[in-house]
Amino acid sequence: MYDVIIIGGLGHIGLPFGIALADKDLQVTLYDTDPSRRPIVDRGEMPFMEYGAEPILKRVIHKTLHLSTNIRDVADSDTVVITIGTPLDEYMNPRLLPMLSLAEEMIPHLHNGHHVMLRSTVYPGATVRMNDFFESKGLKIHLSFCPERVVQGQAISEIGGFPQIVSGFTDEAVKRAESMFKKLGSETVVVTVHEAELAKLFSNAYRYITFAIANQFHVIATEHGIDYRQVYRAFTYNYGRAKALPSPGFTAGPCLFKDTMQLVAYTQNSFSLGHAATLVNEGLPNFIVQGLRRQCGDLRGKQVGILGMAFKADIDDIRDSLSYKLLKILKFYGASVSCSDEYVKDSGFITKEELISTCPIVIVGVPHSAYKKMKIPNETWLVDLWDIIPDHG
Repeated sequence: MYDVIIIGGLGHIGLPFGIALADKDLQVTLYDTDPSRRPIVDRGEMPFMEYGAEPILKRVIHKTLHLSTNIRDVADSDTVVITIGTPLDEYMNPRLLPMLSLAEEMIPHLHNGHHVMLRSTVYPGATVRMNDFFESKGLKIHLSFCPERVVQGQAISEIGGFPQIVSGFTDEAVKRAESMFKKLGSETVVVTVHEAELAKLFSNAYRYITFAIANQFHVIATEHGIDYRQVYRAFTYNYGRAKALPSPGFTAGPCLFKDTMQLVAYTQNSFSLGHAATLVNEGLPNFIVQGLRRQCGDLRGKQVGILGMAFKADIDDIRDSLSYKLLKILKFYGASVSCSDEYVKDSGFITKEELISTCPIVIVGVPHSAYKKMKIPNETWLVDLWDIIPDHG
């Protein structure tokens, strides 16, 4: 008998959560259909970067943390945690069928009184649909919705460090969810299911819009020939009201854009701030390239280097990375592009040292910490929105 089985347990959300629970002596099983990650985790190694996770994984694997490829193991669990991805479809609408298909697959292995926790981000109303589905099958499931809010790469430190949003359709669902998070040392905030769904989407949309403001400010200043770095320094230095404003840069990854688009769909395309943020953030790679074309002339045949291909700093995840959009646009205009990254493994990449020695034009795609001490020749045309390389002449 397992305390918890995590569906999607080898993913970026499920695996750190499972490791954290197993470290608190809960018996945890990770169920996943991805065959590539299983042998890696089975050896006690992380299949992706997650700071602080691997030492704990080595300690708990095959003791309190177990691996499964059989959905029937759901029957032997007290709590089922669902952490599968919830991507958008080709029309920028949320995909609901994968979640309902999973519920259908679990039906033979669930029993009355089972606790099922949705940890994935879902479209508002999706949790109700799942609850209705279980009821239509004659099952009395204690369904809770407790969205994750960790920053990728920092899940181990943040799972117990932030309050957990808890909601459920029964008092027992809420009670059991709170009990689980209590073991992790987390505070809990109890709200209704619909409130929890919106809280998660609002959280990511808020961040996405905040980054868009920074990027829009950068665009405005640059288009008028003004150094935005000096403007930013002027109105943020020791000025508390502006301390939350981030620096400009690529805003990407599998969550912020997706969840903003889920709100757009939910509001029947009336979430104008979300639309505007998308235009700004997704348009930044093209803005950079058009700026290069004005300042450096025709890009055909010119050697351009992109430093950093992950979607954010100091991780190895390239999902929805805007560096790849930048790469495509540069190639469209005929540039010869070299790429480098400190963590992403790609046989076509070169080292950062080779890149800066061979590329007269260098664009910082992601501000990896390793770039902070880099020396780039003064004659190199550097595009560094993040201002990660401040000493360049």
